[in-house]
Amino acid sequence: MIKVFQMLSLIILMYLGEIVSFAWIDTLPDPWLLSEEQFELYLQKIENRYPDFHDRLKAINLWRIGTPYGLYCLGEEKGRDDDPIIRYDSSDCTVHILTTIAFAQSATLEEARNRMIDIHYKADSNGIKTPNYDTRWHFTSDRILNHHMTVDITSTIAKPNKLESIDIILNKKEDGNEFLELGWSLKKTINFLPYNNLDSNILSRLPSICGVAFVKKSYFKLGIVIAHEGYLIDGKNLIHASSEELKTVSIELLDYLNNKSFDGVMFYEIR
Repeated sequence: MIKVFQMLSLIILMYLGEIVSFAWIDTLPDPWLLSEEQFELYLQKIENRYPDFHDRLKAINLWRIGTPYGLYCLGEEKGRDDDPIIRYDSSDCTVHILTTIAFAQSATLEEARNRMIDIHYKADSNGIKTPNYDTRWHFTSDRILNHHMTVDITSTIAKPNKLESIDIILNKKEDGNEFLELGWSLKKTINFLPYNNLDSNILSRLPSICGVAFVKKSYFKLGIVIAHEGYLIDGKNLIHASSEELKTVSIELLDYLNNKSFDGVMFYEIR
């Protein structure tokens, strides 16, 4: 009787639009196999079907599962990195994060390209953003702490006694040299949640979709905090571009962490 009541309640909620179904996404063709015109057509269909930004972000994440992996596959189309500014046929972990945000804000590839410039680059002294290797958001921790679209929420979903802090100069190695030749560094105190302190109670406080970044202490000596990142859906399923699977995959977060050597996580909201 209880199960029947729960099923009826679920049907009523879906009818009222309070529960969004993503089953339709499974009927779409693989995006990485589409022409640009076809990709734009389905992007517009997704926008029409999921008018809410975060629902659309979920939908595009699910649609992109299976995308072939490609390390460092974006660039400025000139200068030090002539890879394309945006693409949908290949992703690494950060590329998946940023391009999915751009696609969720766009109906065309040209629009997504312009969004990607806004997302992927810092403004110059005049407040203008242009594709330039030196002004790219190279460090995920820097982006989480300082970008208005990927906002750190780690300290809001976990009590202070659950967190660990690191004082670090980003992009500065132990020997004093830069990790990347940017003429840039940033001294920060960064809070993260140690893996052993992550539990279902904390996961239940997260938004229905957010970013999760994985901390690796052995990277600190390089001036780096984050080793990997992906999307977390409903506090459970991690969607990320996997260098091991060589494609974008979905896996339960806790199962993923049980088989990895990360030391902690940071969570960030997508705005």
